[in-house]
Parts: sequence; C-alpha cells; structure tokens
Amino acid sequence: MIMKKNVILCFLMAVLLIACSSSPAKKEAQKTPEQQKAQRIEKIEEAEPKPGDIKVIDGVDYIYARNRRYMVNPYEPEYVWIRKDQYSPGFGESILSSGKKEKTELDKRIAKLEEELRKKNIAPQMVYPTQLGMLPSGMGYLPTLTMITFNYPSPKMKRRVIVLPIADQTNYKEEHMGELATRRLISKLEGTGTIICVDPNTINLSGNLTSQESMKILNELYGVQAIVKGTLSDIYTSSTKIEGKDDKETSFAISRISVDIYNTETGIILKHLSGRNPVFLTKERGDLSAEKAKIKAIDLSIEVIAEDLLKAILSLDWHARIASLEDGKVYINAGRLSGLEKGNILEVYSPGEQIVDSKTNTPLGKIKGSFKGELEVSELFGVDASWAKVKKGSNFSPTDLVYLKK
Repeated sequence: MIMKKNVILCFLMAVLLIACSSSPAKKEAQKTPEQQKAQRIEKIEEAEPKPGDIKVIDGVDYIYARNRRYMVNPYEPEYVWIRKDQYSPGFGESILSSGKKEKTELDKRIAKLEEELRKKNIAPQMVYPTQLGMLPSGMGYLPTLTMITFNYPSPKMKRRVIVLPIADQTNYKEEHMGELATRRLISKLEGTGTIICVDPNTINLSGNLTSQESMKILNELYGVQAIVKGTLSDIYTSSTKIEGKDDKETSFAISRISVDIYNTETGIILKHLSGRNPVFLTKERGDLSAEKAKIKAIDLSIEVIAEDLLKAILSLDWHARIASLEDGKVYINAGRLSGLEKGNILEVYSPGEQIVDSKTNTPLGKIKGSFKGELEVSELFGVDASWAKVKKGSNFSPTDLVYLKK
C-alpha cells in the first residue's frame, strides 16, 4: 500500500514539474530581450491607441501622433508611435493637446475677439469643410490635399493672369499689408502649376487695365485670359498673456480678402469672391506675435477662396497668337512655360466677333473667326515662345489666334 502511494506521489510531482517548465512566466523569461520588446509593441498596437496616448517601452516614452509623411506618401499610416523626445506637435495638434486651463483661456480670448467683431458688424466666418476639402494646395497651416481634377478646355495649358496690386483698406497701411497680400496671392496661384502671373509693368499699356478696350488688347495681343483685382480689409488682432503660464504674449488675428475676376474676352466680371480666415488657426506666441498672426490671417483668407478662384480662371479657354512669320516659320507667343510641347497641333483662326445678349446687353463671349489652317509645333525657345511649321492652310497673319487642337 505504501509502495502504491509513493508511486502516485512521484507521478504527481513529475506532472507538476512539467507544468512549471511550460508556464507563461518561464516562457517569457526564456525569450530574448528583442522578442520581449516586440511582444510589448504588439500589445500596444492591439490596444487601438488614440491620438495623444503615451506608452513606455523599455523606459522610453512614446506618443501616438499624426504621421508627418501621411499626406506625402499614400502608403504611410495616418498615426504612428513617435519617441516623445523626437516629437514636436503641429499647429492644430498644439491647440487640441493644450492644457485644460490654457484651452479655457484661449477659448475666452477667441470669444472676446469675435464679440468685438460683432459689435463692428463683422460676422466671424469659419471655413466650411466642403470648401477646404477641395483646396489645391496648402499654405502650411492647413493640410495639403488632393489636386482638383478639372475637365475644362485645354486643361494642360497654363492660363495667363494679371494680379493687380491688392488695395489696402486696413488700419495697417504703414505695414504694407496690401503688398504682402499681393505677393502671397501670386505665389499661391503660380504654386498650382496651372497659372502664369503676368507682371503688368511688362505690358505696354497705360491707364485702367480693367477697361473694355484694355482687356480686349490684353486678350488678343498678350493672351491674358483673366485679371484679378482684390481688396484687403477688416484686419483685427487680439493679444494677451495667459495668467499662470509665462510672460509670452499670445495673439490671434482676422482678415478679409475680396477679389473680382475679370474675363478679358468679355470684358466683364466673371466672379466675385470673398473670404475671412478662421480665428483659432492664427494663434502666435512670443515676440512679434501680433504681426505673425496678421500674416497668417492673410494667408488663410487667401486659402479660403483658393479653390473657387482657381476654378473660375481655369474655366476660361486658352489661346495664343501668331507673333510673326519668317522664312516659312510661324512664330507663336507661347511655348514651354505655357505648356506647349513639340509636335502639338495648333488650329489657326482669325479674331472673332463678340456676341451680346440682345435682352440684357451682356457680352457672352467671342466666337472664333474663320478657320485658316493648322500648325505643328517644331521647336520651343526662349522663356515662353515657339515656332511651328504649316501643316495645312495659308494666308496666316500676326493677328491670328491659335488654339490647341483637341
């Protein structure tokens, strides 16, 4: 009997030793440091972290934050774990992740600024998501989004546009905000890769460029499709020091930009646009915070109207002009910069007549004149010029207009 009990006891001890040798704790201890680290990372990823979450891996703090390369490479994840000592929050993230007390103070300052604007009969305007969702490009304060696809005539050709100096109707004329806004708008348009901004000082025209006669010359002789005439107004700033934080000043600003887009073919305004920036995105701290906030407000105001502005300009058909004829070569006042390529076929028409609505007396646009023939682009030269050989037709003239064959 005693022998039987000893056998049973030895069997139970053997089973217990086998169980202990395969226990999770022992298995974990047998893993290499690299395997243990990988397992901890897997557990972190399985927890479905939220933006702003912080985890400690091997004594190092990691923060779950927006991937800066997400909008550049479509294969990059939107959020990734970043070492806290290597993380610097973006503008929007710093607003969202600020402390409760600081955020409350900022909300009060924004509300006070908006109340001051209301007293001046200026309704604070926020950016609508549908409008932002189609922006062709970012200014650095809003995300860079997918380029809009336009199905307009001659979509590959760049439109020539004159941006007139933006009129400064603010209380900061000594700071030349109008000149700043003009440069920012030109940079924004040219940055899309679809617009050539023509310097009005390089054109041999004096007087009012938005007069009917001037626009006719700009359209037919210089190939300018549109004129943008703008006004900058309603710049207001609010600055404060947040109690209990530090001595650095925090500023916000708001501005309003309005533009008229003239169609040089009809000589009338194609579209009127107006935009005011979101206040909360202009936050600046430290030295010259008010000046920085004003510049940011101007950039954001331009970005608010950017989509509609570009859309209106690209709705205008493209054309160029025969500049001269010599030794069988037909020279065109458009080339590489405008988007022409060697081998392109151009249709030649004489200048057409303006069609006017008999009821409203409104110009509707010009019809093409008589068809004269076709040209084939042979060589691109200069900054924006080319010469072509005659493919068919004759009796071409320097007043004739050329259109890219579709």
